[in-house]
Amino acid sequence: MNAWLVAAAVLMFALLPCGVVVFRGDAVRRVVGLEMTGVVIVMVLLMLAEGVHNVNFYDLALATALLAFGGGLVFIRFLERWL
Repeated sequence: MNAWLVAAAVLMFALLPCGVVVFRGDAVRRVVGLEMTGVVIVMVLLMLAEGVHNVNFYDLALATALLAFGGGLVFIRFLERWL
């Protein structure tokens, strides 16, 4: 176990406050929690890729970043109708 894997495990605890905001916040804070969750997951995937020396995880992190951004835009689009 190297420092990258330890950092990825520690960073997973950053998902707890994001989850609380997503499930308990108002609509605007939920969008912020959703985007922050996407950022944290991308960082965890990058650290895992470096920790296990598997270049396929870099592609997975890039795809996750693009999908998280697109998901946030879709959420905001639907949120626009209700506010």
